[in-house]
Amino acid sequence: MFESVAQPEQRLVALTAVADAPLHLVLAHPQIPPNTGNVARLCAATGAALHLVEPLGFSLSDRALKRAGLDYWSELGVVVHPSLADFLATDLAARAWYFSTRAQRAYTAAPVESGAVFVFGSETAGLPATVLADYADRTLRIPMRRRAVRSLNLATSVGIVAYAALARLGFPGLD
Repeated sequence: MFESVAQPEQRLVALTAVADAPLHLVLAHPQIPPNTGNVARLCAATGAALHLVEPLGFSLSDRALKRAGLDYWSELGVVVHPSLADFLATDLAARAWYFSTRAQRAYTAAPVESGAVFVFGSETAGLPATVLADYADRTLRIPMRRRAVRSLNLATSVGIVAYAALARLGFPGLD
């Protein structure tokens, strides 16, 4: 799919380069390199596009990020958006689904089409309240026992949603 380059910072591509991805997985202000590396590995395994919204809590050359993504960075393109406002100005934002532990509807309520966009907030703060309010009709959650935990790990959450969506799409391009 992409030329073989093992460094995450060298996999940065324009939005148009991932237009045909079956899913777009967006991490807004991720802070923990291994979470982002694990999501990158998930994207490499599924053909999903990875979008990172700055500021990031790490450098793309971070050792932990590269380690978590292992040698799979050459299998994906990474789109970096300079800010959440920049991402929200793209065509992707209007068809995106935004995740929050405070949302009312379960992620299974969202219709899934090829090119679906799923946006996840940072590990510590989630998505800004203004985004959740502006897109309240497109906000979803992953059901869980609230008294047991406050939230799930970011990479786990992305994996749950991504594979559920891919199953509904018939696992395009996967064997």
